Amino acid sequence: MFLNHSIILLFIFSSFIFLSGCGKNPEVEGNRYTLDECKKELLDAEDYVEGEGIDLIIVEKKERKMYLYKDNKVQSSIPVSLGKNPVGNKEQQGDNKTPEGTFWIQRKLCSPKYYRSLCISYPRPEDVKKARAKGVSPGGDITIHAQPTWNADGKGDSYTLSRNWTEGCVAVTNSAMKQLWYAVREGVPIIIR
Repeated sequence: MFLNHSIILLFIFSSFIFLSGCGKNPEVEGNRYTLDECKKELLDAEDYVEGEGIDLIIVEKKERKMYLYKDNKVQSSIPVSLGKNPVGNKEQQGDNKTPEGTFWIQRKLCSPKYYRSLCISYPRPEDVKKARAKGVSPGGDITIHAQPTWNADGKGDSYTLSRNWTEGCVAVTNSAMKQLWYAVREGVPIIIR
């Protein structure tokens, strides 16, 4: 029974990828995003638009929403996907939980796997201390990232946004990432709760 269910899911997933036309997307080569445009923006400091800037990000895990603030006012909200095990705070590497607390955006990253990413300042010293007390690694590389290459064209957004599927990151659509990319500078605080 389990094997049949797995085969059916694999068939549906494969069909979805084939029908989505990902191979025709100019931003994807093979199974990787091409990063030339992204890298050029970072190099030329063209990755931020002053008038569209935000000064705070709040992620409400229970709502699966990200709120973008400027001058204490919500500018927009974005649906998100979280770690596969979304309830509770991240405690260790591999628990598939999205961390909770106050962090900041450390840097922007051109990602061959997830288009573009905003790196979050996890783990904090207190996260490292708690993990060490348990004899485990706190994990790391937590980001706000966009979609995998099979969904580069966005046709699978309703599928990816309908579930929590990351290893602890906050995932948004590629179009939402474009909005975030130009609105966020390094150092912007992010609260995840």
